[in-house]
Amino acid sequence: MAGLPHKIIKEMQHLLAEPNENKAHYFHVVIAGLQKSPFERGTFKFELFLPEKYPMAAPTVRFMTKIYHPNVDKLGRMCLDILKDKWSPAPQICTVLLSIQALLSAPTPGDPLANDVVKQWKTNEAQAIETARAWTRLYAMNNI
Repeated sequence: MAGLPHKIIKEMQHLLAEPNENKAHYFHVVIAGLQKSPFERGTFKFELFLPEKYPMAAPTVRFMTKIYHPNVDKLGRMCLDILKDKWSPAPQICTVLLSIQALLSAPTPGDPLANDVVKQWKTNEAQAIETARAWTRLYAMNNI
């Protein structure tokens, strides 16, 4: 992690995160889906980019593992308020990751990013949850 500020190195030591070999501010991160959620037993990879102005500017996060979720689009971008208008320099990267994990356990169809997914979530939640479980089995199990 040479070339990174001490604050970032300290935050990353406690996480399942590896810096990208070619880009110092890019990290490959893995989180587990929480129990009793459609994403249970899945491991989800995403990339986290810390801009030069971090912590004054929010990190950018993108899922690399395909996921069926109303708050994540087909490109892996997510709708999470602390990464947008609710960002402040106080949260650490660990807080961001916990927020992402919480988003996995409690999708919010009222704040959608994937319109086709949110439509199914609102009209037939049971089917949407089953689709999310199927995608988890297909894309997020045994993928590490």
